[in-house]
Amino acid sequence: MIEKLYIKPYENEQPSEYADRLGITYAKQASLKHKKDNGQFFTPTPIAKLMASFCEYTKSSIKILDPGCGTAILSCALIEKIVEQNSIIETIALEVYETDSEIIPFTQESLNYLKIWLLSKGIKFQSVLHIHDFILDNASILNPNAELSLFETDNVISNSYDIIISNPPYFKLSKDDKRTIAAQKLVSGQPNIYSLFMGIAAKLLSDNGELIFITPRSFASGNYFKAFRELFFNTVQLQRIHLFNSRKETFDRDKVLQETVIIKAIREKIDPLKKVIVSSSAGIKDIDSPSINSFQVDELISLHSKEIILHLPTSDKEENILSLISTWDSRLIDYDIYISTGPVVSFRAENFIQSIYENGTVFLAPLFWLHNVNKMVLEWPKQFKEKGQYIRIEDSSRSLLIPNKNYIFLRRFSTKDDKSRLIAAPYFCNYFESDFIGVENKVNYLYRKKGHLERSETVGLCALLNSELFDTYFRIFNGNVNVSATELREMRFPPINELKVIGNKIILSNDYTVTNVNNIVNELFHLESILNKHE
Repeated sequence: MIEKLYIKPYENEQPSEYADRLGITYAKQASLKHKKDNGQFFTPTPIAKLMASFCEYTKSSIKILDPGCGTAILSCALIEKIVEQNSIIETIALEVYETDSEIIPFTQESLNYLKIWLLSKGIKFQSVLHIHDFILDNASILNPNAELSLFETDNVISNSYDIIISNPPYFKLSKDDKRTIAAQKLVSGQPNIYSLFMGIAAKLLSDNGELIFITPRSFASGNYFKAFRELFFNTVQLQRIHLFNSRKETFDRDKVLQETVIIKAIREKIDPLKKVIVSSSAGIKDIDSPSINSFQVDELISLHSKEIILHLPTSDKEENILSLISTWDSRLIDYDIYISTGPVVSFRAENFIQSIYENGTVFLAPLFWLHNVNKMVLEWPKQFKEKGQYIRIEDSSRSLLIPNKNYIFLRRFSTKDDKSRLIAAPYFCNYFESDFIGVENKVNYLYRKKGHLERSETVGLCALLNSELFDTYFRIFNGNVNVSATELREMRFPPINELKVIGNKIILSNDYTVTNVNNIVNELFHLESILNKHE
């Protein structure tokens, strides 16, 4: 049981500063498990003020929603900013949601002081604290018929918001969770609760309403967030993005390692040519002096692709590489190159997997695991416990095998200690005398359906994937260690002849080191000044 200590506001204290002190007091009493179970990562004051500064909404009467409020520091910072910049403001209505009963007394203290502060400035204030689940209360807005009834009836004032600001909870939901079921239109795999908050909030905005969220950046790509991205980016227009280059500093008080992003969007007609301001800082210490750039919406979001991936450049180097990549029009499919995931799931295929080669007694094919794949080098056989390097060729295992021809093997996962996210090795059909080979499920493989990949294509494409250029490109939209086939299918590539040029140079040099790969790639695309630029 958390004890609510009476914390008196200081004289002339800003509401956001008071809310922050309340949050610190609560956080000191709450256990790490309690905060983790509730997805609680409280917003530091500098970040709250930055998010509030993104607001440009001006009306005499404003309705605000904070769907995961904690001690309401974001609402307080936002309202302070509105009062400062909006001389015509007369009335503010605030609705907040909070499900953690332990923090509710602290939230109420914060809202009480906010009301006193506003009344002292002659501004009417009404607040409603909902002590129940935001998703379950509002998921019906995702139904088109429900949206029509909400926005085109007399209930419009009570069901649409001018500004929605939030630092929502972050944790994964199971497929049978009632919130997952209620918000099914946002789900295309195992959802993280924060994306359900964002999707529902976008639908709750009034015309020209503003949405300001801080979340993990994992929604930017990946199949699990595909349904969310499709709904979100076809509902609101992206306007501002702020990125944090450090995984440690954003929520350092809570010892959180998370790649986070602040996103501001407006409920208006989608215009792919509209400018988006992109700023970035290492963390909180330099938050007042960020680097700033601007892009057209269609430079950051592939609105017409199946995946609608959001690119998030955090430095001049990444911005320059994104500009180069945007000049390329081709994807792997344009070269009749496909990507699939290895069909051998080890625990299901254990009866077929062997560690020892038996010449003449059974037919065996090589089996390639993630640990066999290194940059530009396939290390096989390589003995690891319970990772046999062979798989039986027989009728019952045939569905697990693929034809023996030229491939590129790519790890589906990298570790946090790996310097690169993309780790690929070439495989050539003369590597092993067999009609078939086995590829384990933690490895993706690239191939040409009809015929072979040429040797120069295999080496050139593999080199490009292993290059610093492509590793940087991949990190612009991927905030985790997973390398999905879906994302690779959407990546842009240079003309096929340039891939062959890279491959032929490496083959002629007989130097497959990453250093040589980067030298050849950098020279071809004139990248020396970009990649050697000090951050």
